[in-house]
Amino acid sequence: MTDFVHLHVHTEFSLLDGSTKIQEMVSKAKEMGMKAVAITDHGVMYGILQLYKSCISIGIKPIIGCEVYTARRKRTDKVHGLDSTQGHLVLLAKNNTGLHNLMKIVSQSFEDGYYYKPRVDTELLRQYSEGIIALSACLSGEIPEAILEKDYEKAKNKANEYIDIFGKDNFFLELQYNKIPEQSVVNQQLIKLSNEMDIPLVATNDVHYLDKEDAKAHDLLLCIQTAKTVEDENRMKFSTDEFYFKSKEEMIKNFSNVPQAITNTQLVADMCNVNFQLDEMHLPKFPLPDDVDHYDYMKNMVFEGLRRRYKEQLSEIHMKRAEYELEVINNMKYIDYFLITADFINYAKNNGIPVGPGRGSAAGSIVAYAMNITNVDPIRYNLLFERFLNPARISLPDIDVDFCYERRAEVIEYVKRKYGSDKVCQIITFGTMAARGVIKDVGRALNLPYALCDKISKMIPNELKMKIDKALDVNPELAAEYENDPSVKELIDMAKRLEGISRHSGIHAAGVVITDRPVKEYIPIQTSEEDSMVTQFPMENLEELGLLKVDFLGLRTLTVIKDCIDLIKKIHKVDINFDEMEYNDKNVFEYISQGNTSGIFQLESAGMTDFMKRFKPESIDDITLGISIYRPGPMQFIDMCLRNKNNPEGTEYEHDILKPILKDTYGCMIYQEQIMQICRDMAGYTMGGSDLVRKMMAKKKMSALLKEKDNFVKGAEKNNVPTSVANKIFDEMIDFGNYAFNKSHGVAYAYISYQTAYLKCYYPVEFMAATMNSFISAREKLAEYIEECKSINISVLPPSINKSDIKFTVEGKNIRYPLAAINGVGMKACESIVCNRNEEGQFRSFTDFVTRINKSDVNKKCFEGFIKAGAFDGLGNNRCELFSCYEDVVDTINNQQKKNLEGQLS
Repeated sequence: MTDFVHLHVHTEFSLLDGSTKIQEMVSKAKEMGMKAVAITDHGVMYGILQLYKSCISIGIKPIIGCEVYTARRKRTDKVHGLDSTQGHLVLLAKNNTGLHNLMKIVSQSFEDGYYYKPRVDTELLRQYSEGIIALSACLSGEIPEAILEKDYEKAKNKANEYIDIFGKDNFFLELQYNKIPEQSVVNQQLIKLSNEMDIPLVATNDVHYLDKEDAKAHDLLLCIQTAKTVEDENRMKFSTDEFYFKSKEEMIKNFSNVPQAITNTQLVADMCNVNFQLDEMHLPKFPLPDDVDHYDYMKNMVFEGLRRRYKEQLSEIHMKRAEYELEVINNMKYIDYFLITADFINYAKNNGIPVGPGRGSAAGSIVAYAMNITNVDPIRYNLLFERFLNPARISLPDIDVDFCYERRAEVIEYVKRKYGSDKVCQIITFGTMAARGVIKDVGRALNLPYALCDKISKMIPNELKMKIDKALDVNPELAAEYENDPSVKELIDMAKRLEGISRHSGIHAAGVVITDRPVKEYIPIQTSEEDSMVTQFPMENLEELGLLKVDFLGLRTLTVIKDCIDLIKKIHKVDINFDEMEYNDKNVFEYISQGNTSGIFQLESAGMTDFMKRFKPESIDDITLGISIYRPGPMQFIDMCLRNKNNPEGTEYEHDILKPILKDTYGCMIYQEQIMQICRDMAGYTMGGSDLVRKMMAKKKMSALLKEKDNFVKGAEKNNVPTSVANKIFDEMIDFGNYAFNKSHGVAYAYISYQTAYLKCYYPVEFMAATMNSFISAREKLAEYIEECKSINISVLPPSINKSDIKFTVEGKNIRYPLAAINGVGMKACESIVCNRNEEGQFRSFTDFVTRINKSDVNKKCFEGFIKAGAFDGLGNNRCELFSCYEDVVDTINNQQKKNLEGQLS
């Protein structure tokens, strides 16, 4: 039988327009005996790598494409009316040159062609035409549009233009069969055009959904996109149900009059051969003079750092660990990664931008510690480098960094300046139609009562990865509604068809990619609403392509610590430097043990507070344990941990080898690093090999673990560990492995916990003021902290138009409530009032206040907020009286000021 290939396919990444899930579509193509399949989403290339991998995994050819939007004039023309609509054109990559050219076309369409849609023009197509095949597209293509306008000459001219751009062998006229009357007219003229101009035909189906039965769900998707309901006759909709992934038999039947249009699909598929390089890394170079060796530069930096960190305590242990790590880092070619990371962290520190002590497994590296990347001594806390960078597993290291959340953007801007804004790019994310949300979306589209949709959505358990089918299984009430109410059945059936597809794109909160060449030479990019550059590939795709991803995370607590330290210096003339402090103050640990944890990083939940009161931490190790154990999974060990801490002699171990590994956690297995140490010390694994086992356990790769168990038991036997004991320990590690905590991360965060506890213990007023300033717009959290102030004998003084600042301020041993925290008062009003007060002195009366302030900044809502909060009480006004007459006062003064102004001008 003749082969057929779908060359025009929209997936879920034609957001809220296509509903085809890539994996399902690729599997269907394979089942139907197709040898290849294309992806041609509208204006974007979000899903191309997912399609590529899915196709390769089951042995069919991926065809990478995009249905681009064509500008009516030039892509830079953006006149309403003239340029508000667009044409369509399908582009397919023949080879890797074509792939990269297609990426550049799509990227450029966003950069300077965006007007309602990302648009291309003939200039752009001509510039990057090499390696690209073009198809004339659907009824919105420029040639079909000309035909429907009965301008055959225009259609011929446009066809000639495309032939001139792409070459005669690389342009095809696209026939479709969809039962739309206009399509039949277009098909006849396209066949005529093909015969006259010797342009080959291809048959496509403009696929927007997988099965014919999905047409209704797809219609609802369009309603969701356009905020319409199915009852709206004038809404955007497909007029037939033919836009599904048809079998080759159906396509052959539909195009029996032009069989060459079918055979040409395989011809096009044979022409397309794209290969993604997923085994190469493209790390940027740290800028150094040409005569400076990067490894030598970093090595000198590390050993200088060791001398600075350890001073007279520097020992052979530190030196050997650093030499080993440097060798691994150099062999894995990550020298520049470390230099880049150290550079932007040191920039932040040198510019007063708070940086966290570490995050994730990077705190296990002495090289990172020496280079100021982290602030945690891995030797002191027995942290493992291989948990961070495994010489047995080549993969990009992951150094995530916490910055002050108010100034994180400054660090990213520095990186852009240093390496070029075209080489630094934020990362896209996709929001999907999750179970609860899709119920509400579909309900709105079906025009069902809000109360019904809200009720049904709330019957779905609010759990991560919850699916509608699972909710029907676990909630009998939901199942009953589904069985007994036809409206609910339709709602749920339609929602299930759309569940999980991508709904919208966004920007990753922290992720940034840094490349050695312009980003769009590797991947397609787009621009955000703020005109910043954003990848079209999500984070996991970037890592697969060997691109460097860095997480610049904003951590609120770092801002609180900095603000508190600044207050302490201003009020008490005391400089607090946690970098030079020993984290062993007994008063701080006692303070935590008493339950004074409100506002303390990681420790302030009710459950954690209770645990700390029972546990009574005495060290950073204990706080690390607390952070790590008080989580789903390890919580089962809490009672055992408490019992063993109070009775260390009674702690039992399965084998003596475990004692030095588990003693700091009171006989409990808590950390991922402990799995690695057990594999090494009990079964003779290398640290690299033990990390591979840890990873298997974390991902529950049971078939691989069963094989690995034999290796573990045999290795343990060599250390005189009985087979039964080794089996038991391995099984316990498997059970524990998927919820084990990263100790390096735990220690780094325990540092922040200690810092906040120290500040609250010794400077509670300044700490609570800084903490409340961080939550100045979060009313519930603010109320919680005000109650905490009362409990530790700090008075929160009422707001005052003369004494309150924009934020919370310290007045002796009390805290003054700020203007910005008053309901209904905006920041602009606060700034205007404080500025006026600083320049002209305190307000003498309400009339004086009204006379002096800028009425455009302080509106009616602000006045009412101030009155209700009592901000004018200090001026001798009664709130009720003021509330009843303030508008008259304002109007009178406004009129008087207006008359005065008129008098001056007359």
